[in-house]
Amino acid sequence: MNSQCYTVAMDLGVCQLRNFSISFLSSVLGKESASVRVDNSSSGASVVAIDNKIEQAMDLVKSHLMYAVREEVEVLKEQIKELIERNTQLEQENNLLKNLASPEQMAQFQAQVQTGGSPTTDPAGTTQALPSTQSSGTSA
Repeated sequence: MNSQCYTVAMDLGVCQLRNFSISFLSSVLGKESASVRVDNSSSGASVVAIDNKIEQAMDLVKSHLMYAVREEVEVLKEQIKELIERNTQLEQENNLLKNLASPEQMAQFQAQVQTGGSPTTDPAGTTQALPSTQSSGTSA
């Protein structure tokens, strides 16, 4: 292979496609290109026909890839939107809980966070709960 094939990734793909056999290329392109044949006279017309078929195949692959990428981008945009909404909701709940918690509860929570302990159990292993007035719901 010559060094011109490696100037860009697309050129590398073109060079690799040109090295495929005509029968393989015909099977990839379908019935329409099955009539493509290489004649032994090395005429320019057959080379141009092969180049055109390669270009058509690359355009087809490109369009399929672009379609798949666009679909994936839409899915990811939707997931990002849902995650932003969920994050906003959790921030609101967190702020509400911070406002409702007593200074002693906040100090205890901060101490547990710093030591890596579980904020839901005390040293004796019993579950701690906020008073019923402090654990009721979230703000909208």
